[in-house]
Amino acid sequence: MASFRFPFSFSQPSVPKPPRSTSSSSRLSISAVAVTVTFGGAAIAASRNQSVFSSHRSSPLPWGSIALADSSSGSVVVEPKSGFSFPATIGDSMRLLGVGLRRKSVLGLKNIDVYAFGMYADCDDVKKLVGEKYANLPASELRGNKAFIDDLMEADIKMTIRLQIVFGKLSIRSVRSAFKDSVGNRLKKFGGLDNDELLQSFTSLFKDEYKIPRSSTIDMTQEPGHVLNVAIEGNQVGSVKSKLLCRSILDLYIGEEPFDKNARDDFLNNVASIAVDEKAAHEIQK
Repeated sequence: MASFRFPFSFSQPSVPKPPRSTSSSSRLSISAVAVTVTFGGAAIAASRNQSVFSSHRSSPLPWGSIALADSSSGSVVVEPKSGFSFPATIGDSMRLLGVGLRRKSVLGLKNIDVYAFGMYADCDDVKKLVGEKYANLPASELRGNKAFIDDLMEADIKMTIRLQIVFGKLSIRSVRSAFKDSVGNRLKKFGGLDNDELLQSFTSLFKDEYKIPRSSTIDMTQEPGHVLNVAIEGNQVGSVKSKLLCRSILDLYIGEEPFDKNARDDFLNNVASIAVDEKAAHEIQK
């Protein structure tokens, strides 16, 4: 089991605002375009206020000295523009390293907050990657090192991207269509043109019978062996074994053109913090 004495940092937040209900006129307008709303496609400008650690009592910890709490403490991280929160830990070694908000422009007139997302990684796996190839690289260089980021997306590291649905009119059909565009583009980017069967094996997991009302969760987890598991509301709906598919999905969130750049930066900064902790522990053992 990993030691989590190192601090995790998230960008400076503003005061979180709770989710607001939509007025009747707004609901009518949104309903008219709901069937066209998807969250895939080209990367969009995603502007957000940043997040802050808090307990379930919503009392913020001191800024700049955010120590990741023990998993039993119930710590959460709030994505303040949506008001949605994410557990700071999943299991024994999966830690939340970044949160963000996916937005979509509809008909060029309105930006829709589609979903908030949290990015988790197994800290033991990250430390192993750092120790094997990047032990001598300073953290300041590790954050922006393209080779390291590429290795991070291709390595056999357990990671989870958790989506929480913000837009209450979103349908599973829209999710499927969105991933067909966004993941399909990444599959072409990294693997060439002939990946239709692989894309279909992934998008077919999002079946029409699944309902995703506001606050529903979708987890996409890269398991050992580059097996992508998909769960909706905690219930596994299927898996696909493909290194190319795993990388293509991670690229949406931590690649060169992420859905939320600030979330990507937080993720990489916190990965660098893991590296610093690993190097310090190694020096102590000498």
